[in-house]
Amino acid sequence: MQAKVKWVEGDTFLGRSNSGHNVVFDAGSDSAAPSPMEMVLMSVGCCSSVDVVSILKKAKQQFSDVQVQLSAERAESAPRVFTKINLHFVVTGDNVSEKHLARAVQLSAEKYCSVALMLDKTVEITHTHEVIQEQGK
Repeated sequence: MQAKVKWVEGDTFLGRSNSGHNVVFDAGSDSAAPSPMEMVLMSVGCCSSVDVVSILKKAKQQFSDVQVQLSAERAESAPRVFTKINLHFVVTGDNVSEKHLARAVQLSAEKYCSVALMLDKTVEITHTHEVIQEQGK
């Protein structure tokens, strides 16, 4: 895998993946785009969400929405690495099994999510989840 990051101006940078996709980063106070650490946090959420959605589909769960609410704590001084990350999955659907969701989250955390497994070497990562029953179902 390869990528490039190019300085645009100020604290804004443009990342380009080898597959041709562009991502804007902002490392300063301008907040024109997510910071690199925000991107890492969203990346762990996306990586784990891909797993959870795939596992729930294989389990034939009837869901209409999957969201992961991410929260993180960082070290007080440089380097301001993540010290804790929580991924809270909220799945909305028609009789989604809490047991299936718990298993999907566990499998992602322990086996499939490469981003979380890489970060887990130095960051305390926790996972929580809840099922919301669709209204009128």
